[in-house]
Amino acid sequence: VQLQASGGGSVQAGGSLRLSCAASGRAFSNPFNMYGMGWFRQAPGKEREFVAAISRDSANTMYADSVKGRFTIARDNEQNTVALEMNSLKPEDTANYYCAAALLTYSSSPTSYDHWGQGTQVTVSS
Repeated sequence: VQLQASGGGSVQAGGSLRLSCAASGRAFSNPFNMYGMGWFRQAPGKEREFVAAISRDSANTMYADSVKGRFTIARDNEQNTVALEMNSLKPEDTANYYCAAALLTYSSSPTSYDHWGQGTQVTVSS
């Protein structure tokens, strides 16, 4: 599955990062705009958790309470990309971040997603 996440890195608390996820049309059996997109994260020793999701037409978004007001998800169906703008980062945001695609839906549940990217590491130091 060709979901390529990028943009991770190391920042100090209070800083910002912008993650991007590019979808390869070749790996998708349906057009990109038929997929809701989500971001999840997983810290060492913890389960994967939901971060944000966006509907197919960008009309609807949802966020985990822990990131609400600090993170913004957006997509570009012309470029087959989805981005996660992360501001006011905290050490507890440190994790490997994954983008995922869900056919005809968007959800906070990882089981709804059909395709997953490889992850990009975000490290926030205090």
